[in-house]
Formats: sequence, structure tokens, C-alpha cells
Amino acid sequence: MATRTARGILLAALICYLGITFLNILSVSLDAYDLTRALVCLTLVFGLQLVHSAPGISTAPMRTKLLTLAAQGVLSFLPLIWFGVFWGAMAGFFAGSLLLLLPAAAGWTLYGLTALSMVIPAVLDDRGVIDAVYLAQTTALTGLVVYGLSRLTSLVDQLHRARTDLARLAVSNEQLRFSRDLHDLLGYSLSAVSLKNELIRRLIPTNPHRACEEVDEVLVISRQALADVRRVASGYREMSLSSELASAESVLAAADVSVTVDTQDAIEHLGVLTSTVLATVLREGVTNLLRHSKASCCWISARIEGDAVCLSIVNDGLILGSHLRSPSNGSGLGNLERRLEDIGGRLITQRLPDASDTGLFRLSAEAPVKEHGPAPRTHE
Repeated sequence: MATRTARGILLAALICYLGITFLNILSVSLDAYDLTRALVCLTLVFGLQLVHSAPGISTAPMRTKLLTLAAQGVLSFLPLIWFGVFWGAMAGFFAGSLLLLLPAAAGWTLYGLTALSMVIPAVLDDRGVIDAVYLAQTTALTGLVVYGLSRLTSLVDQLHRARTDLARLAVSNEQLRFSRDLHDLLGYSLSAVSLKNELIRRLIPTNPHRACEEVDEVLVISRQALADVRRVASGYREMSLSSELASAESVLAAADVSVTVDTQDAIEHLGVLTSTVLATVLREGVTNLLRHSKASCCWISARIEGDAVCLSIVNDGLILGSHLRSPSNGSGLGNLERRLEDIGGRLITQRLPDASDTGLFRLSAEAPVKEHGPAPRTHE
């Protein structure tokens, strides 16, 4: 609606100026031939002005701009020979087009010369000084009105396109947020359920009571996964690093991975956003450990040093000949890297030397203890 309104105002202003010029010409006794010639010239000037006032004209080649300007210049000044000062308003259209199509310095210079040039027809028509000044001033004012309304229409059109692009970007960011959170949440939960089910299958023949306990844990993980998905869909999710440490220890133990956890009580008082991001790092790290290594031991530590907290996950089972992927290459580690950067932290992955046939792999995340800004939204 705003774009159509701006274009409508511009069109109405141009038609009004054309109408005033035509009424001035009608005040002079003209034969049918001269009247037809005036109408043809007015129509051509109107068409050229619509082209020059179009929003996309600024991207046209300079050669095209100069050709259309030359045509409009001829139609602005040549009819002065036939109709005298009554044609003067059309020079204002030409002055406005100069401002629209030419660089600022050249456009404003020629704009001023065009306004001053209208003194000549007034002098040749034996008009007084007041009429000459009036004609030059009217030309300058018409040029400014044409330029201002044309630029306003162009800016409204650009704003409309920008709002459309922002809406599309918002949809894209929301889709990206949803896919990231689903990856971070369900990847971990489904891996945990799979491992627990394998453990249950082994325990049923030998230890039915322990198998029933594991079934209860699978139910808890499943319900938690469902709750996480609902929170992701609503756009807001908080996670506790302490709770995730306990969950990770249980899942790794179910996978026959020896776990050593070294934490400080101070991590209970981490900022909400920091705790959520580090909990996500822990989930992704444990998921990658279960999927992409043959780990038998895992060491998890979370320590606070000054204003920063460092979460470290080290596991064995890394094949020495394997390629260590960069955080920016995988969707999971890449997501974590971006999340940490958003709160002023960083993600570090490295292979550690080890005397065994398998190497050690460490995933470290550093973040401020108390983040700055509002509570976390998952579409950071």
C-alpha cells in the first residue's frame, strides 16, 4: 500500500504540472496543428519523466541515461520557440531528471544552469524582471518537487523490498534455529535411548531387575526428549550444566565407558545462557564420543578461572590415522562454535599425544561465567 501510494502521489504531481502547462498553452490562440504538436510533446515529456522517475533507473547504463536526458532536453527547450514562456514548466521536469540521473556535482550544477536559463525566454518575450525571476524560480521548484517525489518513491520501494528480505531472513533463521536445536537435543537423546536399549537386551537374561531399572531410565530420557522438542518449538529453552553432567555420566556408563567427572560447586551459579550453551556442548561432545570413537575412558572437567569457565571433554579411542574434522565442517561442532562465539566464548578441538594404539581427543569450551544480555533464545 505504501509503495502504491508513493507512486500515485508522484503520478498525480506530474499530471498536475502537465495540466497546468496545457492550460497555459490553451490560453493562447493556437490552430489545430500547434495544439496537436503541444499534446505530442507533452506526452513524450511525460513518458520520459516516468522512465527517469522509475525506482530502478539508477542502475541503468550511463549511456542510456544520457540519451534519454538529451531527448528530454530537446523536448524541454525546443517547444519554447513555439509556445514561449507558457512551456516553461517542462524545463522543471528536465531539471529534476538531471538530479535523478547524474552524479551529485554534475546534476546540481546543470540543475542550477537550467533554472537560470529560463531567464532568456522571459527576456526574449519582453517580460519584466519579476516575470523572469518567477519563471526561473518556478523551474527550480518544479525540479525539486519532481526530484523529491521520485526519490521518495524509490526509497519507499527499497524499504518495501528490505522488509520483504528481512521477513524471509527471519523465517530462514527460525528454520536454522529449529534444525540446530533438534540436532543438539535429539541426537543426544536418541543415542542415549539406543545405548540403553542395547544394555537392556543384554541384561534381560541375566539381571532382569537391573533391566527394569534401565527401562525406567529410558522412559525418563524419552520424556525429557519430548519436553525438549516442545521447548524448541516454542522458541525458548534453558538447560543446566549440572543436570547434563549427571545425565552424561549415566549414558556413558551404560555404554561401558569409564567416566571421571571433575567439577566445582561454582558451576551451579553460572549465567543462564552460559549454562545452556555449555550443556549443549556437553551433549554434542558425548554424542560424538558415542558415535565416532571406540572410547573406553572419558574425563570430563568443568572449572572456573576468574571470569571464565572452561568445560573439557577428553576421551580415548581416537584412531591415529583418522582425520580430525574442523568445528566449521560438521553441523554439530559448527553449531557449537557459533553458539559460543555469540556469548564471547570459543571452542577448541585437538588430538592429544598418547602411547597407545589409539589417540586421545579433547573438546574444550570456554565461556564467560556471567554472560551479558537477555536470557537465551535458541535462535542466537
